[in-house]
Amino acid sequence: MLKRLTASLVAITLSAPVAVLAQVALPAKPTVYNNPQLPNDPRVGLKGGVTDAGIAESGMHLIVNLPKPPGFAAGTTPQEAAPPPPPPAPVPGAPARPPRALQLGSTNSDLAFSGQYIIVGNYNGFNIYDASNPEKTKLTTSVMCPGSQDDVTVYGHLLFLSIESTGSRLDCGTQGIPLPPGFVAPVRQGPPPAGAPGAGAPPQRSPRAVEPPNPERFRGVRIFDISDILHPKQVAAVQTCRGTHTNTLVTDPADKDNVYLYLSGYAPIRSSEELAGCSAGGVDDPNTALYTIVVIKVPVAHPELSKVVNSPRIFSDPATGAMNGLAVGNLHGEGAAPQPVSGCHDITVYPAIGLAAGACTRVGILLDIKDPVHPKRVAAISDPNFSFWHSAMFNNAGDRVIFSDEWGGGGQPRCRAADPMTWGADSIFTLKGAELTLDSYYKMPAPQTELENCTAHNGNLIPVPGRDIEVQSWYQGGVSIMDYTDPKKPFEIAYFDRGPLDSTKFIDGGLWSAYWYNGYIYGAEIARGLDVYKMVPSTFLSENEIAAARQITMSQMNPQYQEKIVYPPTFVTGKAYVDQLVRSNALPAAKGTALMAAMDKKKTKELKAFAVALNKDASSASPADAARMTALAAILTR
Repeated sequence: MLKRLTASLVAITLSAPVAVLAQVALPAKPTVYNNPQLPNDPRVGLKGGVTDAGIAESGMHLIVNLPKPPGFAAGTTPQEAAPPPPPPAPVPGAPARPPRALQLGSTNSDLAFSGQYIIVGNYNGFNIYDASNPEKTKLTTSVMCPGSQDDVTVYGHLLFLSIESTGSRLDCGTQGIPLPPGFVAPVRQGPPPAGAPGAGAPPQRSPRAVEPPNPERFRGVRIFDISDILHPKQVAAVQTCRGTHTNTLVTDPADKDNVYLYLSGYAPIRSSEELAGCSAGGVDDPNTALYTIVVIKVPVAHPELSKVVNSPRIFSDPATGAMNGLAVGNLHGEGAAPQPVSGCHDITVYPAIGLAAGACTRVGILLDIKDPVHPKRVAAISDPNFSFWHSAMFNNAGDRVIFSDEWGGGGQPRCRAADPMTWGADSIFTLKGAELTLDSYYKMPAPQTELENCTAHNGNLIPVPGRDIEVQSWYQGGVSIMDYTDPKKPFEIAYFDRGPLDSTKFIDGGLWSAYWYNGYIYGAEIARGLDVYKMVPSTFLSENEIAAARQITMSQMNPQYQEKIVYPPTFVTGKAYVDQLVRSNALPAAKGTALMAAMDKKKTKELKAFAVALNKDASSASPADAARMTALAAILTR
């Protein structure tokens, strides 16, 4: 039965007397806005297919799709040489698990950007594409180096890849790590019989088996030198106890010789026999690899000297020092007892404001990163509408944060007509100091089928001056572009979607990531390869606004490392403000037309008169329009 749950948030800061997130109670009535579902949307009912699926798009247009190359595409990967092992027998009494989706080759993962090059991570390694002409993007380099999830980050001539799989090898070999003869994985135990201690308790998932030690195994961060883009060379491999699901670049303005990486993940901890110092102990073990992230220091000139320099206890209770100081239950109203948070999925840093936002499985957190080696938690939030805190993003002003919920882990259909619009969604918060206040939820609004894995996933800002706009991937829900300039009422302004990979069976796919970079949107499609899109004018976004956004160019870009965007005081920027003021009725259309003409003809006297009027009108305008008016007036009087 569809039941709309509403947010009940527990927020804590370091000044709080107790740093534990208590089990959350649900309020009786909705407290914040969430956008409505659109059952008659053009995206509903699209034809399935890998290369010939139906397409619906609005406000953006697909201009290039490049299928995955050999070694990564279906029928060409090393893993397909042998049949997969049979799935383990289900635990008696445990709830039935949904069927696993089929795979088409090796999974495309995240993206990083360096100059004209687009770097696409993949569970088998990475591919580099030349987008010097985005409309003729082409494959440049393929590197086979298996190990999920090959999350990619770039800095200068260095490329970093996150590895957590137990089958990954130091030498990048494709043969995996063979199990020793006679090795038998532990048998999963079912619930105790009736009358026995513990009978009647919910079935618990058994711990994942830790494979026997092997000196050839690699789990951690690979470092490649990509100075020669055609021949990347692995120059370092930093081992860690859990490996790493994602990595985040962090810089220190006072340290030009080194960069840092925050490593997030929650995979099983390896044996100390395989990597000295690793421990899966509990809270009484000061050396446990649980309840922490990992900080790696990378000497830029000598990456071979990279090493772990800290494992900060960012989940600790500031009053007691207990490292498991954050615990939360009641996710999706499950009513479960609070469970401690032991790791993060992803961290986004914004050095310009000295903060990072962490999506840490059961909670969202804020970190003070002014000292990159020793990040300190300054706030934490919980929400019963979230099942898995996946990623985070700041707006350019640094006064709003978006957290996303990866309901279903990304591999399940969670955007169906009956699925709540506050589950598997984005939550939008206002940030003031270290206090986060929930304003609204946003979810891709077009219902998807049972054959399409769908939930909120990766995205970044589109740098339109005067607005907060995010482009975001939703797996087989496609791409959705959201305006959240008013954080209390976000709405969709553009989208792209395909039908399912197959109309008869469930195949895993869709957009892992969708990011704006230097005027275009690039999407890593899990099964179909690399997409390139361009924005097109619409009711919600003008040609002038698109042109203003395209002024912003970067030499490199990692979406989890946000740089402060400074808009040039040009007439291109000014025309975007004019369109926005006319759209919001803060400026009459006739005056907008006259102002545009004055800018085109550079009529200085008229422009100064317009500036005086704009500054006067700003005093009675909405906050968003007032900011546009004052910024536009400054441009007109330069």
